Amino acid sequence: MNIQQNLKHILDSIPKTVTLVAVSKTKPNSDIMEAYNTGQRDFGENKIQDMVDKADALPKDIRWHMIGHVQRNKVKYMAEFVHLIHGVDSLKLLKEINKQAKKYARTIDCLLQIKIAEEDSKFGMTDSEAKNILQSDMFSAFENVRVVGVMGMATFTDDENQVKTEFKRLKTIFEDLKSICTKNCNLETISMGMSGDYPIAIESGSNMIRVGSSIFGTRNY
Repeated sequence: MNIQQNLKHILDSIPKTVTLVAVSKTKPNSDIMEAYNTGQRDFGENKIQDMVDKADALPKDIRWHMIGHVQRNKVKYMAEFVHLIHGVDSLKLLKEINKQAKKYARTIDCLLQIKIAEEDSKFGMTDSEAKNILQSDMFSAFENVRVVGVMGMATFTDDENQVKTEFKRLKTIFEDLKSICTKNCNLETISMGMSGDYPIAIESGSNMIRVGSSIFGTRNY
């Protein structure tokens, strides 16, 4: 199947309430345009410079999602246009996003990345760290950033029960954080699920999935 057929197959198989972010990292603009011409508008990149280059060259109605680990010194490059930052894992990073967003008089939506996997390689904060951020005076003083949900990655394993348990844990954390959410905070999004596990993620409460290889084919590194 080609990119357009892959996209249609996925969109037909997921609920209308679930947002599909097409992970276009390492893929050429021609592949992105093939998906774009099918109606896809949400695209995810894991490197800021790649996203900047693509945003510059491609249609302006694309909603760019930063799905990789974010270095604070690079926030300024995407602050003017990024639609959603998935991997926020500290108050310091939120502070920098707020500072850079202010320069463009805009509010940048963010997801708190929660560590739910057992693997050491995954970034993210604990649920108590997330709670502390949302209840902190510093966060409530921000005027150009808004936390709209959570993001998490399950352990890379064939054990579906483990994946399900980790996803359900993120859903529980989301509900818990939602109950303490006040200023700069409107929790609606649970971003979990990738090419290999998105059906389990949706079953566990995800309403945003990040799918790359199932749309574009294997990565070119």
